[in-house]
Amino acid sequence: MASFYLGVDVGTGSARVAVIDEKGTLKGLSVEAIHTHHPVHDIYEQSTANIWASITKATKQAMAAAGVAAEAIKGVGFDATCSLAVLDGAGQPLSVDQGSGFQDNEWNVILWADHRAIDQANRINATQHSVLRYVGNKISPEMEIPKTLWLKENLPAAKWDEIGHLMDLPDYLTFRATGSLHRSTCSLICKCSYSPTTDAAIRGWDASYFEQIGLGCLVDEKWARLGGHQGDDRQQVLRAGDCVGSGLSPQAADELGLLPGTPVGSAVIDAYAGAVATLGAGATDEAALANRLAIICGTSSCHIAMSPHPIFVDGVWGPYQSALLPEMWCAEGGQSSTGQLIDHVLNTHPAIHDAKKQAEAENTNIYAFLNDCLAQLTEKRGVAHWSLLTQNTHVYPDFHGNRSPLADPSLRGIIVGMSLDSSIDDLALKYLATMQALACQTKHILTALNDQGYTIDTLCLSGGLCKNPLFVQCHADVTNCPVILPESIDGAVVIGAAILGARAAQDKDLWKVMSALGKAGATVLPTTDQKLARYNQQRYKVFTELLNDQKKYRSLMSL
Repeated sequence: MASFYLGVDVGTGSARVAVIDEKGTLKGLSVEAIHTHHPVHDIYEQSTANIWASITKATKQAMAAAGVAAEAIKGVGFDATCSLAVLDGAGQPLSVDQGSGFQDNEWNVILWADHRAIDQANRINATQHSVLRYVGNKISPEMEIPKTLWLKENLPAAKWDEIGHLMDLPDYLTFRATGSLHRSTCSLICKCSYSPTTDAAIRGWDASYFEQIGLGCLVDEKWARLGGHQGDDRQQVLRAGDCVGSGLSPQAADELGLLPGTPVGSAVIDAYAGAVATLGAGATDEAALANRLAIICGTSSCHIAMSPHPIFVDGVWGPYQSALLPEMWCAEGGQSSTGQLIDHVLNTHPAIHDAKKQAEAENTNIYAFLNDCLAQLTEKRGVAHWSLLTQNTHVYPDFHGNRSPLADPSLRGIIVGMSLDSSIDDLALKYLATMQALACQTKHILTALNDQGYTIDTLCLSGGLCKNPLFVQCHADVTNCPVILPESIDGAVVIGAAILGARAAQDKDLWKVMSALGKAGATVLPTTDQKLARYNQQRYKVFTELLNDQKKYRSLMSL
């Protein structure tokens, strides 16, 4: 019987499930929406019960689409956003919803995008503790320890004491699937301030850090709620794709329509699953990783680089040892809002309703419709290339703060070139300028990495935004790097999760599995037109000037 592997990807807005065969070919894919509670600005909450229900439904649909029987699935892998799941001692949901007085246990996940812990992050950063060296010297409010500190300071004491488990969402999924409390290296190192080195003398939790930031209670309890205590065999820290516990529990297997005991690979954060699927695609050996940057583009974007030795970059998370491949060091940059920003710019423009009506009449989506509008505008205005349409329109994209390389959640967006024009043509120009701005920010991150010793010259993109050819071409042209796309754009990240399932089943080196099953698609090359290349260089200069201007205006207005 042929072997197949199943991957589960929990993104910001949906759960995806994919079935792949022994060659990495996508055989079945299903997507189910998940709910987000967004009562006020900067508060985003989700529900583990709703997430798991979406996973079970999507799993059955993907299996049916693939025409595969349960016994043919030889391994299961998970990835998810770096969101904080809060459970009681029995593994049941506990509320994080301040609006309900922490009574509504449905909302027990603080989503990655939630910025309620900005003050806690600022106070942690003020300590200048050595642990912060591994997050670019600035911890983000999107990480789990600032959020945990927020819970400690805002929950009633009895509610705080009721917490039994604090889990990064990828680890919650393997816990829900297997019943095992083992944690993943990826989640603990990248999001929970776990020391990222294989040096046994300093690896793990740093008691002085937790005591200094106000979480000494976690030290007293030997990090039982965070997991990963080295003296507890029930809380091992596993590498990506290591088999978790005894595989699928009878309950989870029944809910998913799979077999009990099916191997489950230790999970990774969703961006790292995208890296699993794309960094090895078409590569002959690990040496190629030094020149590649994986960019996972969705609601937000993550930029993952790898090196055989640690490279420290201010404002870029990491370096993290063995977060993905054993002994390799990962650096993680990112943009807090990409697809979300594009949609925000579109949805707040007065022409959006007319544009959507026309797109619907043409039986296409709003992005393809606007791409056609830009092609028509290029011809109508007689410009040599569509990118020149926005010569006097510029966007600075930090509408939700800056994740990298500035690590400043207080920064905000800017639009230059506003007029009284409320037409669809103006909407198309704002849309294009936003994509160009996001590409400039990727160049900003890429420059920061290469300035410190990386040698990146190739981008490996995955995620839903890759379906937009203008978004991809903007990245190639602005960064002057070729862009390698995955064979399956819709399924790349979830295929990465399935590869973790294959790793658990085969017990092989992860690099061998990901290079064998990862499949590259088209390569998009940067422009060779020297005038356009200079134009993009000038656009990047405007991008940096907009950043400097914002800082200058803040200084002028400081009281």
